[in-house]
Amino acid sequence: MENTARVYPKVDMTGGSQKFPEMEQIVLDYWKKDDTFQASLKNREGAEEYVFNDGPPFANGLPHYGHLLTGYVKDIVPRFRTMTGYHVPRVFGWDCHGLPAELEAEKQLGITDKAQIQDMGLAKFNEYCGQSVMHYAGEWEDYVTRQARWVDFENGYKTMDIEYMESVMWAFKTLYDKGLIYQGFRVLPYSWAEHTPLSNQETRLDDSYKERQDPTVTVTLPLTGAREGFPAVTTWENTPDLHTAEALAWTTTPWTLPSNLALAVGPEIEYSLIRVTEGDFTGRTFLIATALIGSYAKELGEHEVLATFQGSELEGLTYKPVFDYFADQPNAFMVLVADYVSTEDGTGIVHQAPAFGEDDMITCEKYGIDLVIPVDADGKFTSLVPEYQGKLVFDANRDIIRDLKAADRVLQDKVIVHSYPHSWRSGEPLIYMALPAWFVKVVDIRDRMVELNQTIDWIPSHVRDGQFGKWLEGARDWNISRTRYWGSPVPAWVSDNPEYPRVDVYGSLDELEKDFGVRPESLHRPYIDELVRPNPDDPTGQSMMRRVPDVLDCWFESGSMPFAQYHYPFENVEEHDVRQPADFIVEYSGQSRGWFYVQHVLSTALFDRVAYKQVVAHGIVLGSDGQKMSKSKGNYPNVNEVFDRDGSDAMRWFLMSSPILRGGNLIVTEQGIRDGVRQAILPLWNAYSFLQLYADREAEFSTESTNVLDRYILAKLHDMVDNTKKALDATDISGACEEVRLFADTLTNWYVRRSRDRFWAGQDEHPEAFNTLYTVLEILSRATAPLLPYISEVMWRGLTGGRSVHLEDYPEAQNIPSDDALVASMDATRAVCSAASSVRKSNKLRNRLPLPQLTVALPNADSLQNFQDVIRDEVNVKSVELTTDVDAAGSFEVVVNAKVAGPTLGKDVQRAIKNVKAGNYVREGENVIVDGDIVLTPELYTERLVAENPDSTARVDAGEEVGLVVLDTNVTEELESEGWAADVIRGLQDARKQEGLEVSDRIAVVLSVPADKEEWARTHADHIAAETLATSFDVVTEPVEGHDVVAGVTASVQKN
Repeated sequence: MENTARVYPKVDMTGGSQKFPEMEQIVLDYWKKDDTFQASLKNREGAEEYVFNDGPPFANGLPHYGHLLTGYVKDIVPRFRTMTGYHVPRVFGWDCHGLPAELEAEKQLGITDKAQIQDMGLAKFNEYCGQSVMHYAGEWEDYVTRQARWVDFENGYKTMDIEYMESVMWAFKTLYDKGLIYQGFRVLPYSWAEHTPLSNQETRLDDSYKERQDPTVTVTLPLTGAREGFPAVTTWENTPDLHTAEALAWTTTPWTLPSNLALAVGPEIEYSLIRVTEGDFTGRTFLIATALIGSYAKELGEHEVLATFQGSELEGLTYKPVFDYFADQPNAFMVLVADYVSTEDGTGIVHQAPAFGEDDMITCEKYGIDLVIPVDADGKFTSLVPEYQGKLVFDANRDIIRDLKAADRVLQDKVIVHSYPHSWRSGEPLIYMALPAWFVKVVDIRDRMVELNQTIDWIPSHVRDGQFGKWLEGARDWNISRTRYWGSPVPAWVSDNPEYPRVDVYGSLDELEKDFGVRPESLHRPYIDELVRPNPDDPTGQSMMRRVPDVLDCWFESGSMPFAQYHYPFENVEEHDVRQPADFIVEYSGQSRGWFYVQHVLSTALFDRVAYKQVVAHGIVLGSDGQKMSKSKGNYPNVNEVFDRDGSDAMRWFLMSSPILRGGNLIVTEQGIRDGVRQAILPLWNAYSFLQLYADREAEFSTESTNVLDRYILAKLHDMVDNTKKALDATDISGACEEVRLFADTLTNWYVRRSRDRFWAGQDEHPEAFNTLYTVLEILSRATAPLLPYISEVMWRGLTGGRSVHLEDYPEAQNIPSDDALVASMDATRAVCSAASSVRKSNKLRNRLPLPQLTVALPNADSLQNFQDVIRDEVNVKSVELTTDVDAAGSFEVVVNAKVAGPTLGKDVQRAIKNVKAGNYVREGENVIVDGDIVLTPELYTERLVAENPDSTARVDAGEEVGLVVLDTNVTEELESEGWAADVIRGLQDARKQEGLEVSDRIAVVLSVPADKEEWARTHADHIAAETLATSFDVVTEPVEGHDVVAGVTASVQKN
């Protein structure tokens, strides 16, 4: 009976509201006032530590769904580990340096050119960067707090703090001393828009490659002879037709042709010398890879092959330059051999501009061909190529092609659409250009990095040897210097007179103070640049040691986070040594070429160990249209609106229960978020509300009930706690969510519903029901606390009056009774009822209409003997027949899905179809084995039900057992009248609610029925009266003013 003086909640955190977002705000206020987060840390002081490293975001932009998703994982794992006994300190970090900060500062200051920064002064510009980089810190803290993420903001690190920067200096110096940092001249991805080179991994980050239209051109290069000492001398002498021939070279970057210094052929590739016999190029002789002649069918048309050569025979051929700008360059303008040349596209002869291609530079170096760089820092041609001086290289493409056509040096030009690298910050296309830079010698430690990667637990596991592992195997030296302003300085000082060379690298403030006589108060430019001293190696005393003007790649800084956050090795050495490597990190899978990678490089190089033991690399959050989230498209729900309407727990559940944590992508929709409320939060809340409604005194924590439903829900709770804990131990968060969802469904839609009569009878008669539900809810609140921190807090404090569920221990399955046999039987019972319900639905037979019989055919049907009454009541049939003879009830025939199986099985598909039709197959688990050796996996076949009456038969999957239910759908008048009476009871219950009556109020009913239903009404009058608490019940056939009950039936309802 309903309790009017509520015992629960013991502590009310609802504020009288039924809206979850409003409850969440009350919980947030309580946590702040109570300092619950700090209490959770204090509780575990001295316990074993579980270390989580937080990837630092930039604070000069607002957080988005990607941060939200990662933030939830960053909260769930530490919360869970804290509840399981670990001390889990966690501090927030801010990534402050680098291009993002500079670009934002330039935008705010209206700066469009690098010279403007020099004009305003570096000190002023960098001061502005330092301020702007924390512009949204307050919004970030609000956002992170609202999502119920517990993290220490007060003691968080910033990469621009001098302590952090000193640790970065130490890392640079340590690597330099180990011979793992060098200064070199290399072809690098260069952003002319931002005046800085990038690292190779930065060109592999999100949005770096974009579709772009570019002109391509195939140019002709007349051969002029052969250079002494090369194989081509013989080839030239033996093949007079070469003397009038032209080599063909193809490029997608026509702007590099003014810098052409050589051609490259593949040593093993076959090349043909062909003479064109018709068309625009009739009479001309060309050299091209044999395999690629067909690519030029239109231009070459009819032709004759005069000779063929191996590429190695062509080494040393000389040719007339495309342009004359660098005609005097030593060793240039000849054919070289290079293994990287292929016949995938182009002509098989690759134009070499060594200043603008890494392979070109390496190849030309071997032949003693130096670089020419006629392009400036703005990506514009210099006076070395006067015709194009001042033009952005991309803008010069068409002009260059026009001039080459005028000189009759073009065989073909066309426009292609291709994927091209762009700056991940400015969005402008990159160029590849030879530049002086500082590098980490990654190649030297690559094998060790690959080896250490095998010890890391990757989630999903395929990233280890796939996306990350393959990137490691091909890793190249890492360019860590940037020609910019706002960042950690490259701590290297060099002599300003090359006659007295010297390089000094510093790794601490003490070292700087010792040599320069002053301790820097800032390591930022321009202050660090002001440290100058005489070169000790110069006896004249004239030359000075000046700092290299570059700053470090901000990825070098974020990769230093595992040690720099402690100001290691200058402070907290023991703390660092105990806590690192981290037990856990999480970010988007694209960071396999970003933060995950740079940490791995630095940890391997500095400490010869991993930086993290376990890493979750999650997928991408997409907009409702399946595209990248875009403010302009408005294709995703506003985060704050979702928080206000559905709550953070709903958003957390939606994101955490999805495949995104297994590396898949997720489309965010408002409906998806609301489904999370319906699937998990509401069922839990409804079960809690049910206890609140009926309890008239405090229930006891007890697992002693002998009632079969109580024993079942406790055993299911045991399994859920066990499986959820195992899933969270393995950081399988979506797996843990699924366990909770299934249990919540069982609790609400089976246990509570099937136990209503006991709760209705009250606590005196059935204390075991109240104690069991209370116990289940208390344990459940602890089990779900990391996954649903707000609602779990409201429920747990409401049940116990305790301080916080987040200060409790995670439940142990061993303390909850298990019963595998009971669970199997009851789960089978539920499966039977669900299958029977589906038959009812397909036959449009409402649940309140009783039916004659249900036959249950299962191999283990005997185990359902004790549950026949439950099935009978649940399915609403007069009798239940159990049989183990499944074949008598019907069977499932296998049918080959030919459309899907064809490509998989090939020629065996016809044999499979023939043998399946003949019944020559056996089932092995989910697979079907046909004719002894053809394996049909589930997607290659379907199953067709064969039964006497398929419309009233359905399949039952009861654990590992498969069977059938057959529902007798014949309806007699007697059964129909019973069903009608049940409908009337439901209608009168609704009428009671509309009258605003309490559940226990007695009523007087006058029921007006059609004449043809009078007999049914009188037959079932006592039953209807008892079910509706009617102490006075009259049946009449004349009209009555009142409530519509069922079709043609009205009733007056009054409180007695």
